[in-house]
Amino acid sequence: MSVLLEFAMFPTSENCRDGSSVSKQVSKIIDAIDKSGVRYKLTPMGTVVETNTMREALDIIELAYEQVSECDRVYSSLKFDIRKGKENRLVTKIESVEKNLGKSVKY
Repeated sequence: MSVLLEFAMFPTSENCRDGSSVSKQVSKIIDAIDKSGVRYKLTPMGTVVETNTMREALDIIELAYEQVSECDRVYSSLKFDIRKGKENRLVTKIESVEKNLGKSVKY
């Protein structure tokens, strides 16, 4: 099974922001995900992780929250795409679109 989870998480409270920037707090989250060994891709608007189970995906959310739990208020949005019998969709979904386009997608 492949669980793709796209999420954004960041503090909205003054005690955890540097002016309007939250990159310092988001960096803590990304570092923890990186150290977890889960496959992920950072995007300008969030992060996509791929796990084998829903439990592992939810554990990543808990791990992310632990990195900003000292903040008075934290915003998060989550989207899941769960598919049985597939794996490596973090890569293969993009490759499928590129195949149909006949070219690589620019980043």
